[in-house]
Amino acid sequence: METAETAAAPAFVPEPAAEVVATPAPVPVLVSAESAPVQQTERISAIDALRGFALLGILLMNIIPFSMYGGAYDNPTVTGGATGVNLMVWTVLHVLAEGKMRCLFSLVFGASMLLLTSRLEKTGNAADVYYRRNLWLILMGIPHAYLLWLGEILYMYGVCSLILFPFRKMSAKGLLIAGGVFLVMGSAAYIGLSYETKDKIENGRKAIAVEQSGKALTEEQKDQKKEYDDWLKFNKPNKEQLEKDAKEWRGSPLDVIKARAKVVGHFHSIPFYHPLNWDVWSMMLIGMGLFKLGVLSGKSSTSSYVKMLLIGYGIGIPLNSWTAWEIIQSNFDPVRQTMFSSTYDLGRLSVALGHMALIMLLCRASVWHWITSRLAAVGQMALSNYITHSIVCSFLFTGYGLKWYGTLERHQVYYVVAAIWVFQLIVSPIWLRYYRFGPMEWAWRSLTYWKKQPFRRETAHSLS
Repeated sequence: METAETAAAPAFVPEPAAEVVATPAPVPVLVSAESAPVQQTERISAIDALRGFALLGILLMNIIPFSMYGGAYDNPTVTGGATGVNLMVWTVLHVLAEGKMRCLFSLVFGASMLLLTSRLEKTGNAADVYYRRNLWLILMGIPHAYLLWLGEILYMYGVCSLILFPFRKMSAKGLLIAGGVFLVMGSAAYIGLSYETKDKIENGRKAIAVEQSGKALTEEQKDQKKEYDDWLKFNKPNKEQLEKDAKEWRGSPLDVIKARAKVVGHFHSIPFYHPLNWDVWSMMLIGMGLFKLGVLSGKSSTSSYVKMLLIGYGIGIPLNSWTAWEIIQSNFDPVRQTMFSSTYDLGRLSVALGHMALIMLLCRASVWHWITSRLAAVGQMALSNYITHSIVCSFLFTGYGLKWYGTLERHQVYYVVAAIWVFQLIVSPIWLRYYRFGPMEWAWRSLTYWKKQPFRRETAHSLS
């Protein structure tokens, strides 16, 4: 989803093959205290393209919980297939996409926060618009989560962004250090979780053995057995449990909402300081730091982006390939899989930076304008396109429509992903020829600035 105002060159004007992707047009100092959304001529097309690339990539992972039992996201032995082409799909996405696209999106969110506030500070009401904007994001996320998508990110981004405003004046070095601290904390949390999982399994199995021997369980053992049973039910469901899950998701709209609410309610009830939020804060802060260094604004040299691509992929791809191999060899053992998550942030950030460098380089080569301009259009309409993912997938897979939930193998759901990609890459630029914003972006801006924004363009814009 589109996360903040971006600034610079028109999204559909070919970029010259030069050292700078898109130099922001000079923004005049506003003499009026009235603020307004960013203008088309102020957008940075490379950031829009990055956002579009990340958004489409996120669907690679979101499609799994949409289409099958959620535990299959990390463990394809549960359902969806763990051999042949299905295992190959899991492996490729583990190495190149899982967490990486969300990471890239969070980096762009952080950069966009600086673009928004730096522009609005000229009017003197940056804080007012910034907080109002993100409070509306939270309010949009709540119905989206309960009605359409259990893994929705609008709510979490809106909540996490509430603490970012004071960091906007921090130096690039300070922002990178702060983000790094959250990364280290997250890795430590994964290690702790792996030991917690190990103890839960061992204690639960011991309690079951005691029960089977005919002895009475202590209260502590009863609690341990219940924790293990709950864990087992989610991570290793039997056929009957999978059928019950599928029945809920293929049921009436009310059944579907109830099933979704069980998951959403858990996520929305976590404390503000929960490690899930560390994940978001770390990448947003790093994104802010990279923007101040010129990396995310497209101001770095071509050689710098080449080095970033080589280093990012050089670290992340081998590291993620190793963890994928070890996890597969353990037959997706939950303890080992959680332990390997201690390298998760390093692996995903490295690959995300490689992806970022690749997109920046493509934006500089006019020969790739045919795809980067379309990615920029998808990114400019990211909120609308994100909601579209939820609407289409809910219709296809749940009781809202065709009820395909649980009927496709892992590799088969990517035909759906490809179709959505093609549709949005074609439709998004066409839409923006005639309209200033996507429909959700228009509503969001109108609510943020508390003023109805112009929607249609006076004259159609061309892609070329």
